[in-house]
Amino acid sequence: MYDIDVIIPTYKPNKELFTLLDRLNEQTIKPGKIILMNTEKQELGKLISDEELIARYPNVTIFHIAKKEFDHGRTRNEGVLFSDAEFFICMTQDAIPADRKLIEELYKAFDGDEKLAVSYARQIPRPECSPEELYARKFNYSVSSIRKTQADVEKLGIKTYFCSNVCAMYRRSIYNKLGGFIKKAIFNEDMIYAGTALKAGYATRYMPHAGVVHSHNYTCMQQFHRNFDIGVSQKDHPEIFEGLSNESEGAKMVKGTIRYLQDTHKAYRIPHYIMLVGSRYIGFRLGKIYNRLPKGLVKACSLNKDYWN
Repeated sequence: MYDIDVIIPTYKPNKELFTLLDRLNEQTIKPGKIILMNTEKQELGKLISDEELIARYPNVTIFHIAKKEFDHGRTRNEGVLFSDAEFFICMTQDAIPADRKLIEELYKAFDGDEKLAVSYARQIPRPECSPEELYARKFNYSVSSIRKTQADVEKLGIKTYFCSNVCAMYRRSIYNKLGGFIKKAIFNEDMIYAGTALKAGYATRYMPHAGVVHSHNYTCMQQFHRNFDIGVSQKDHPEIFEGLSNESEGAKMVKGTIRYLQDTHKAYRIPHYIMLVGSRYIGFRLGKIYNRLPKGLVKACSLNKDYWN
């Protein structure tokens, strides 16, 4: 009845991959194909052989690439080429469907909305999530659905283009018209696609009842490297990000997080949180001027070091 595939880049997966595949196959709307774009065959082989995985999950297809070939945009584009479905979902290997209605809820957004290019899911924090990350998830993922168009830029700013390939469903016909994801992307291939779609007259929709369990307790250095790459991506794509500032939203979240830590009697975590914020900010600002930095320093600062090879 439904023409929906799922595309998941994988790298050094653990047993949680089985949980993800089980949850996808238990959905009220089951995917046709689950396409794994796996980086380094031997890494997946440490967990399970291709033959065993396909025997256990007959709708899984596996394609292997070398680590130096991985790219956030190109690898997902290649995954889409292995699908014939009119709708496809991009996910990450560490995002677990919160219930059996994830695909159904994402698909529901497209009903009667021919201009909708993509719907994306709510990210629910893991049980071991830090208080700071818990608040960030609440701040970024509301309980209300929102349909966004280019007309919302004045009101929402950069959040207009927010979309996440942690879990998002795409309409193939619009994806093809727009040329897919950017071919070389250090980061933000999802936001760049969403911005391109909105500028072309299409829309995106956030679906809060489509939930995936996904969060990270990043260290200061991980935050630095990650936000350096975010800064690089924004520098490289002024057609999407120019004139749109992150800083007012960022300041609002910082103030809200500090209040939240105080209100929940965790004020002792505020100094560490300020260090995390500082790491993010320094990384982002350096990423925005990466073209003025020595090449060796750029690679050292970057999370995706193979991108620079």
